[in-house]
Amino acid sequence: MLQLPPPRVPKYDSSHPNAMPVGQENCCVSPDRLVVPGHDDRRPRRHFYCSFFISHTSQSTKSSQHTDDAVEYDARLTLADFAIMLMIPLTVLTLIFSSSPAQAHSTEEHDSRGDTVSRFNEQTDPVSLVETLRPAVRLLPEVPEYRLKLADALVRLGDLDAAIEEIRSAIAILKDDGHAQHQLGLMLMAKRDWRAASVALKEAVRLEPTQAHAHYSLGTVHSALGNVPAAIQSFRRALELRPTFFDAHYRLALLLRTTKHRQEAKDHLEAAAIGGIAQAQVLLGKAYNTGQAKEANLGLSIYWWMEAAMLGQQAASDSLSKLRRHTVTPGLPRQHRAQLLKGFESYRTMLWKDFPELSQERDRQSLGKVLLEHNRVADAVPTLLKECLALSEDAHTELATLYETGREPYLRPFDKKILTCFEITAADGFGPAKNVLTRIHAK
Repeated sequence: MLQLPPPRVPKYDSSHPNAMPVGQENCCVSPDRLVVPGHDDRRPRRHFYCSFFISHTSQSTKSSQHTDDAVEYDARLTLADFAIMLMIPLTVLTLIFSSSPAQAHSTEEHDSRGDTVSRFNEQTDPVSLVETLRPAVRLLPEVPEYRLKLADALVRLGDLDAAIEEIRSAIAILKDDGHAQHQLGLMLMAKRDWRAASVALKEAVRLEPTQAHAHYSLGTVHSALGNVPAAIQSFRRALELRPTFFDAHYRLALLLRTTKHRQEAKDHLEAAAIGGIAQAQVLLGKAYNTGQAKEANLGLSIYWWMEAAMLGQQAASDSLSKLRRHTVTPGLPRQHRAQLLKGFESYRTMLWKDFPELSQERDRQSLGKVLLEHNRVADAVPTLLKECLALSEDAHTELATLYETGREPYLRPFDKKILTCFEITAADGFGPAKNVLTRIHAK
């Protein structure tokens, strides 16, 4: 739930010991409702902030009328002063929370003005957020937090130009705010205005030098402008600040590959792949398949392609499909086929490393089958699916049984994921998968 930022405490005119905040001679629920002249509440209004709109820009009365209506404070607090101080919040609470329209606002007025805090926190769609925030910005133009929130909502509407203007207005108020500069830089990046984005992001890292995300964004801009050395420096700085920033590992690896730092590039690419960056997994799988890594390793190639495929990377799925088709191609030399089948077997063996407690049973062909025997269905089914895609006949047999019977309450019969797995391997020409589908469709 979005929360309203606390208001900034206004400056005070110190020429008089009891002077009001400058520009806040009157405080009111709305410009034409309850007016409390001379109330000097110097505490930030956190909970009911937007219900106390400052009226110095919207009331038709002039400053002279404010002076005529104001109550002069005495330097000494009297009993009447304490009574007024106690009555003001009670009156305001009554007006805000009263269930009677006669005591507070009319129904129409409440609908049009409303409790801005509540409306702001309840809105989730960008249109409603913009409708709520624009009046707040209009009535409180010097509060930058509302402009920043409005900019976020405008981005969600796709209006980048208006969002950039709001961010720049907020920056003019905030002055030295690295987060706002970074936000501006990201929006300029979305517009592909790389040079303007570079200016904003350089200012962001100057103001907030320990923000890894800002250095990463600046590295992306440098890369887009063709300044590879500067981009590498920015990504390195991001990783110094956040070693587990896997996206920075991936971007740095791509740049290092162009500078012939192959080994360092592979190390960063592997870090990104371990961190779950699917694109890095695809590239690492290709590197192990072609020998661009230290040495060719078909098992590791299949492993990384399988991980990427599970994350929805179509390129990885296509690479695995091509490898399966090649393996089962009729007329393939026996030695070559044996090497390919050994690669799939090597991958299936790697799966056991995630279950060291079952190491004594590693001589068994299917890890998924062993997990199923231990009634670990939540682990068994995903493992069997991976083994199925890696051309395991045992996995096909176990999944065929599970497809028809299920395993309540963990798995219902006729699971679509199992059927899809059969269809994929059958389409690639794997005989056991074709046999399973024939039996399924015959029933």
